[in-house]
Order: sequence, then C-alpha cells, then structure tokens
Amino acid sequence: MLIARLIAEPETLGDNLALAMELIEAQGWEVAGAGMLDTCDDVLELELVEEDAKSSGAPDVGAVRRILDESFPSCDLLISRVPIEVPRLFVSDMDSTMIGQECIDELADFAGLKERIAAITERAMKGELDFEAALRERVGLLKGLSEGAITQCLEERIRPMDGARTLVATLKALGCRTVLVTGGFHAFADPVAEQLGFEHVVANRLGVHGGALTGDVVGGIVDSSVKRKVLLDEAARLGEGAGSLATGDGANDIPMLEAATHGIAYRAKPKARAAADGWIERGDLTAILSLYGIAREHWVAA
Repeated sequence: MLIARLIAEPETLGDNLALAMELIEAQGWEVAGAGMLDTCDDVLELELVEEDAKSSGAPDVGAVRRILDESFPSCDLLISRVPIEVPRLFVSDMDSTMIGQECIDELADFAGLKERIAAITERAMKGELDFEAALRERVGLLKGLSEGAITQCLEERIRPMDGARTLVATLKALGCRTVLVTGGFHAFADPVAEQLGFEHVVANRLGVHGGALTGDVVGGIVDSSVKRKVLLDEAARLGEGAGSLATGDGANDIPMLEAATHGIAYRAKPKARAAADGWIERGDLTAILSLYGIAREHWVAA
C-alpha cells in the first residue's frame, strides 16, 4: 500500500477529497480505503493499492503528491510506502524549524548587518549558494562583535517554534532518541536543545578571543553531508529496522530528509519541500504527532 495522511481544512474536506479521488481514479489507480484515523479524528488517511494495480501501473509518489497538493490547498501531509509507526529516532534542524528565527541573522542585527547577512542566508537555504562558503562569509562579517551579543540575542530574540516542546517531549516519552543537528552554532544550539529536551547536539563553533568574535568557524563545518551522516549513524546504533524521522526547512537539510524513513519539511523552501515525504504548512509542529497517529491524550505537555 501507498499511504497518504493529511490534515486539511474541515469545512472543505469533503469537496477536496472528492476532487482528489476523481484525479486519482483518472490515473487508473485503485483506492483501497479512505477515512479519518481512529486515534486522530482530524487526520484523513488514503490507501492506494501498489500491487496488482490497473493497466496504468502502480501509483507514482510524485504524481500522488501533486494531486493531493492540488486538491487540498494548505494541508499537512505525509506519504509513505512503509507502515507509519512512531519513529525510534528524531533528527531535526534548528533554525526556522525548531525555533522561529535564523540565529546568525538575529545576531547580525547587533552588528547592524542583519539585512546584508539575511540575504545571504536566504540564498543559501534556497540552495543558490554553497553552504560552507556562505557560512564562512557571514561569520567573517561578524568579526569583532562582542561575545555578550550572543547571550543578549538568545534572551531577546530566540523563541521555540509553536509545538516544538510538545513534539520532542512526546517522542521521547514514546522511546524515541532526539538529536538536534544544525549548520548554526553550539552557542545557540546547546541552550535551545536544553530548553526543548533534545538529548544530543551537533553544530558548528564560533571562534571567540578576548570576549569578541574572531570571524572564524572553529573546526569542521556541519553541512548537508554531515547532517545526513548524523542521521544514518544514529539510526545504525539503534539497530536494523529502526524508523527515523527528520525535519528541516532548507536546501542543506535535503540529504537528511531523504535518508530518513520519513522526512518532513516544515514551512520549507521549495527544494526541501519537494525532496521530503511530506510537509507541515497548516498547523504547528504537533501536526507531526497527528500524522503519526499519536492520540492527543498521549501528547506530553512541555
């Protein structure tokens, strides 16, 4: 079975579902079932037959995504060829995913450079610039900024994304290992991870000397390849068959999203959205719990 779960506007759900069924059937694909989940009554599940499909062949995932995207404007979606079960590993990006800001952009505001640095960040997240080169350029522009600006930025600017604490706490309570992996910096990621409940952090390090930023990144760069490796290594330690979930929003998250059992793009740039198994655009991060069929009474408030 090809399984598609989605959360859409309830007022138009019936009409949108009728349109989706019409478009799916026009492709010659067989729908084995369509209905709301017993555990989450706001989640619609569709099951499409993959074996013994009609003459047009098995459902194409890309085409199914396009049909559902067209039929249900502004929906939260997860498509899977394997059973959708609570993951044993959760690996997430930080900026604009677990928190609502891009830390380096906010830090740049203390140096009067936010507009200039944010433009570079935006292009890097869209995949228009090499991530490492763009990171080093932005950090270089911050040379001489007081180390105290990091603390001030954390206190005044950095806030968790809606639903982030509940998502992490609930997954942990259900036996899932949680890892925050970011192309940002430990100076931000460590406090954020502690606040949200992540068990492990992988991030870059800002160079600091004499109480000011040196304009350098210390050590290796956490880029897209590192993010993917972290996910694969963590999954391997959990053993064969351990299901994994990855969330992110930018181009440098794509290899990680693709390597996970389920990669979900959170209010993401187009390239990341296209590469993922699903996306969250309508709700907050707790929508992921609903798509996994985790009933609200099992959510852990945090």
